[in-house]
Amino acid sequence: MLKKSENLPDGLVSCKVCLKEIPRSVASSQEGSDYVLYFCGENCFMKWREGKTEAGGPDMQAGQ
Repeated sequence: MLKKSENLPDGLVSCKVCLKEIPRSVASSQEGSDYVLYFCGENCFMKWREGKTEAGGPDMQAGQ
């Protein structure tokens, strides 16, 4: 599993949920205090968010 976007060719990032490689320019992101998570679209973001909420993790809102 890729852990850092630096492992990908220039300009590509890996979706946090499905691991699909996508151009950084079209990726949605959720920023944390020390990292940025990338998502290929709203469906993957919602799957990630639901998993965090169900697991008792922080309820993160888009755009924070």
